[in-house]
Order: sequence, then structure tokens, then C-alpha cells
Amino acid sequence: MLPALRRCWAPLSRRPLLVLVPARGRKSRHDPPAKSKAGRLKVPPPVDPAELLVVSERYRQYRLVLQALRSFKQEVLRKKHQERLDKESGEEAMEEHRQLMAWNNAENERLRKKREERLRREEEELQDRKLQGALNHARLMEDFLKQKEREVLQLQEEARNFITPENLDERIEECLDNPRNYNFAIDKEGRIVKRSVPS
Repeated sequence: MLPALRRCWAPLSRRPLLVLVPARGRKSRHDPPAKSKAGRLKVPPPVDPAELLVVSERYRQYRLVLQALRSFKQEVLRKKHQERLDKESGEEAMEEHRQLMAWNNAENERLRKKREERLRREEEELQDRKLQGALNHARLMEDFLKQKEREVLQLQEEARNFITPENLDERIEECLDNPRNYNFAIDKEGRIVKRSVPS
């Protein structure tokens, strides 16, 4: 036995205060791999396909057997529990059970009526929202059509002043008779201060 191990397994009376546990040649996680193991690739051992098939089949059968045993055990325990309950339960338990079932049915009926009322109310609210949405959409379409009609009327009104081939000569004569000069200067108050003479 190593001296360090002898010190560890020494009797309590002869053990030193500081017990040294050998590291047994293990490295810490920060040490690099050894030079002889630097290029080593870990390859898993080869698996024989026939053996793998046999082992897989045996594991499947093992699991089936265990599942059957567990099911059988649960069934036995359930039967024992049911027999114990049947022995313990009497006429009072059956009467209490009937009362609880009657209360449960009444509560279910109350909740069903409440749920149906809520669903009916939600359906009515949904119909009201749909109707209100349809009215709003119709109102918006009516406003949109009125706006478009106003725009069309405005364009027709503006089209009277358009220059067309029929009134082109009249417009030219009108412009020559009334010349306009946009080349002028204004002061800070917006009054025309200086106007250039048209050429």
C-alpha cells in the first residue's frame, strides 16, 4: 500500500492532523492534454449489426414484460382499493353520493343556463356591432360620394375657364389687351414698391 494511503487509513489515534488524499494521477481541468495523446481521435467501438438487432429485440421484449407486470400490479391494487372502498361504503355513503351528484347536476344546470345567457348576450352584442359597422360604412361611403360629387362639380366649374381650341383666339386677344407684369418688388408691409416695365 502507498505511504499516502497508509496515512489515510491509519487508526484515529495515530492519524496526523492533516490527512493527505492522493490525486491518483488525475489532472485538473486546466491542464492541456499529454503530448502522446495530442493527436488522438476518440473512435467509438464498432457495433455488430446482428448483435445490435438481438439486443434491441431483447430490450423490446423486456419492456413489454415490465409494462405488463406494471399494468397487472396496478390492476390488482385498484381492485384491492375498490374492494376496500366497497366494504367501507354503506347506505350512508351511497346517500351522500346521491346528494352530491344531485347538487353537481343542479350546479351544472345553473352554469349551463348562465353560459347560454352569456353566449346569447355576446351574440346580440356582435350583431349590434356588425349593424353599427355597416351603418358607419354606409355613412362613410355616402360622405365619400358627396365629396367626389363636389370635386366633380368643382372640376366642371373650373373647366369653363380652360383654354380649348374653340376659345384659343379669344384668350390670346384677352391676354394681349390686359397684360400682366409679375416682376415687382414689395416692402415689409407687402406694398408694391417698384415695378419693372414690360418689354
